[in-house]
Amino acid sequence: MPNPFLPLWEYIPDGEPRVFGDRVYLYGSHDRAACDEFCDFKLKVWSAPISDLNSWQCHGDSFRTRDGERPADADWTDRECYAPDVIEKDGKYYLYSYIVGSKGAVGVSDKPEGPFKCLGQYIYDAETQVGDDGIFNDAGVLADDDGRVYVYYGFTESNMNELDPADMRTVIKGSYKRPVIDDTDNAPEEQRFFEASSPRKINGTYYLIYSPRKGSRLAYATSDSPAGPFTYRGYIVDNSQDYPGGNDHGSLTCINGQWYIFYHRMTNNTIMSRRACAEKVEILPDGTIPPVEMTSLGFEEALDPYKSTPAEIACVLKGGCYITERDIFTRPIVGITDGAVIGYKYFDFGDDFTGDSMTLALKVRGMGVKCSVRVLTDSYEDGEEIGVCAIGTSDGVYKCKVKNLTGRHAVYFIAEHGVTNWTKGWFDPKQLFEFEEFVFMK
Repeated sequence: MPNPFLPLWEYIPDGEPRVFGDRVYLYGSHDRAACDEFCDFKLKVWSAPISDLNSWQCHGDSFRTRDGERPADADWTDRECYAPDVIEKDGKYYLYSYIVGSKGAVGVSDKPEGPFKCLGQYIYDAETQVGDDGIFNDAGVLADDDGRVYVYYGFTESNMNELDPADMRTVIKGSYKRPVIDDTDNAPEEQRFFEASSPRKINGTYYLIYSPRKGSRLAYATSDSPAGPFTYRGYIVDNSQDYPGGNDHGSLTCINGQWYIFYHRMTNNTIMSRRACAEKVEILPDGTIPPVEMTSLGFEEALDPYKSTPAEIACVLKGGCYITERDIFTRPIVGITDGAVIGYKYFDFGDDFTGDSMTLALKVRGMGVKCSVRVLTDSYEDGEEIGVCAIGTSDGVYKCKVKNLTGRHAVYFIAEHGVTNWTKGWFDPKQLFEFEEFVFMK
């Protein structure tokens, strides 16, 4: 599946990917389109066979704080639940979720997809030190090879406690560590811890993936010990690179020998409608992870230009344009004004077509403005222009001839209104058209 890799009507941010058995599971928050608040009063689980990452299945609600399809699981609050993580321990699956204004929640299930029976909140007495006012914000959990269990958490402060593996929620006295990652003013903002703790143990090294104070990145730090201190090593992905950014939250997992970083992107001109994405990453012999670019690929090796491409899988949106949900079937790119850039990485055009040109068809909703779209490959700044498509005033499909392509290319559309002698205020188009889908035809 391309990015976003879940059905395009589904909004799952803060993704924690976990491989259990022969399936990969995605645990995350649940956003709502056109909502002015983060998250929802329920958590959902999606999974796919590791042999077929194009077949994602929804397992329904795994945990609820309000009655719905089934009764609420938490009896002490009805607030929104955020950013869950799930680990396996001795054949049981334990869910950890932050609930707004509450001191965490822990659930258990016999199955990785849940539903999770609520065990309650973290257990600790007045003499046991914890951080984050006991909220355990964005908790990420690590069950180490020796059976010990660690929880990493915090908002603007990087905390760690050890949990008693006998019940998986009692905080062990004397285990508190802060900072696990530097969260003081001494650290550069692009390194300083902000939120979204996610621990992993890879080749004997402890990794902590997190969101730093500055930017829209997922950074990572490493340590020889689960208790740290963790040393900043760099960032993995930036969801604001040529795209409307916001917070980010996600983690690493290895599927069939290939490592992926899971993260989310923004829609609806807000930071509160986020969708799950994934990119391939490489972990080098020295443990470093080179940064990866955002693409439209997800789990695909390449996009097929000869099949209809929904505009909303764009990985480049510049100039104020954005994806919005009109209804569950329709999510166009809107806010397209003069100079807006819409891009897709990467299409494979094949190597067996010898004609001089192809036809490109764009499906748009007209805004009463005549304009054009320049089509570039490989770079929106200095790439090759392969054609120009004229766009009329009304809804419809607009076609143009473009240069025949072979091989692998990024494709960019640059909108231009083409009016050079208008008087501002008399003719000043706010939006040229809305973009729905496109296809190349031999």
